[in-house]
Amino acid sequence: MSEEYERETYRLACALGWASLGLGIVQLAAPGAVSRLSGVDDSAWARTGVRLVGVRELMHAAVLLGSRRPAPWVWTRVAGDAMDLTVLGRAMAKRTGWRRARVMAAMAAVAGITATDLYTATRANRHGPRTQIMGPMDLRAAITVNRPRQEVYRYWHDFENLPRFMAHLESVETIAGGYSHWTAKGPARKSIEWDAEIVEDIPDELIAWRSTEGAAVRNSGSVRFTDAPGGRGTEVRVEITYDPPGGKVGLAFARLLGEHPEQQVRDDLRRFKQVMETGEVARSDGTPEGPYALRQVLQRPAQPVK
Repeated sequence: MSEEYERETYRLACALGWASLGLGIVQLAAPGAVSRLSGVDDSAWARTGVRLVGVRELMHAAVLLGSRRPAPWVWTRVAGDAMDLTVLGRAMAKRTGWRRARVMAAMAAVAGITATDLYTATRANRHGPRTQIMGPMDLRAAITVNRPRQEVYRYWHDFENLPRFMAHLESVETIAGGYSHWTAKGPARKSIEWDAEIVEDIPDELIAWRSTEGAAVRNSGSVRFTDAPGGRGTEVRVEITYDPPGGKVGLAFARLLGEHPEQQVRDDLRRFKQVMETGEVARSDGTPEGPYALRQVLQRPAQPVK
């Protein structure tokens, strides 16, 4: 199988994941409108049923968008399509007039979606085993901090400072011999703990680390400190290899909640810049806990505190 064939299959599966995300949001946000368009708004269970289908679509989106090999998961959409066609078929048999016409139109739309799902799923089955499954993630981010390189290095090297700007960290305890103990928030806010060791330390230039054997969260990476051009401070470049807790499903739901690991790293660096330049993370009445990814969904313009 050609690489182009694999890429095309991957793109199709991701497109279906985004379609599921859009459908799920609409069905949860406007169940009444969806039930009217489908011709089933005369049923007492219509809105509840639409909401349940919306939740299912979001689950499809989470799996498809969170997997490095999403195409085989399209079969979950095919199964959902079969359920929808069965429910709509029964609804059509009980209705007449314009309601029946709308149910038929909804069935035609679902049938078209089913054909696309089947096409994508069967493409994956032909050569699926050759597609690489999800492995560790490589994350990269950089930022310029308007402080001297030595000062920036010293602050980061004191690992107990990291929870001040890394929102997912609860604590870091320094242990003798270049080791440290980390406690972080995992999926569903469950705490995860692991030990790490410094593998390379060049004063004012580089800190490299890796988790110890048997760590709950396997990770390694480095932070490089270089002088920014024009005397603008320090460039901080972070590279991390990371196994997301909860696997690909946990990562997918994290993406939907706005807490993808790459986004976390970028947000952490922005907070680090604020701490180094102003001494604190900027907060407002609208975001009292700072620019934490999940809470940005609920963000509103700042207002005077009453």
